[in-house]
Amino acid sequence: MKNIWISGGSSEIAQNIIAILCDQRKNQLDDCRIIVLSRQDTSLDSEYVSEHVIPVQVDWMADDLTESLKPWVAQYPPHQVFCCQGVLHNTQQMPEKNLRSIKRDWLLQSMDTNLWSHIALAQAIEASLSRRHSVRWLSLSAMVGSISDNRLGGWYSYRMSKAALNMLIKNLSIEWQRKNPDNIVAAVHPGTTDTELSQPFQKNIPAGKLYSAHLTAQRMLAVMAGLTSEDNGKLLHWDGGALPW
Repeated sequence: MKNIWISGGSSEIAQNIIAILCDQRKNQLDDCRIIVLSRQDTSLDSEYVSEHVIPVQVDWMADDLTESLKPWVAQYPPHQVFCCQGVLHNTQQMPEKNLRSIKRDWLLQSMDTNLWSHIALAQAIEASLSRRHSVRWLSLSAMVGSISDNRLGGWYSYRMSKAALNMLIKNLSIEWQRKNPDNIVAAVHPGTTDTELSQPFQKNIPAGKLYSAHLTAQRMLAVMAGLTSEDNGKLLHWDGGALPW
């Protein structure tokens, strides 16, 4: 049975990935366990909750996170990982438009959510990797983290934290492929998705370029299913094509 780990489990995209996977299982198209990690109690739709959906509450900033996840990793060694944590704004803070708007606390919070939580999960599951057990890893990133594609500026903390995440993916892809040539680590740009993260900016989205969370989840599952060794260490578009770092 395949073990699929989904972190950031309370997000709309993650919830739709879970729902699609559970639908597939009910239709006997796939047989898997789904391990859902979230900082809060993940409220999964009762239609989908079963012995095959395993919620795990985590504190990404906890010093003992790796130790606390070890029993889960040992029991359910990951075959696929969808790392969906991310933050762009909150009720007190919007993306910075200029240099003087950068605040240290918000920059660090952005780094914690958009970067550190991905690092912490990678550290936790690394013990499961071996020559006999490989993993496919997909981190939710963003085109705005591409340095060469940045032509507008602004959104300092989000851009910087996503650029740092992209470098993590590149580094991790090199290290983990040395452990097992079948390991694949990549990031994916999902396109602008109709979630809480994008809501304040949706009026500027061209027609047809705002995607439902369900469609984004379908696309992420398709990208995961289509990963090859050529994708290792790359930032991928939602259609599977490579994007510039």
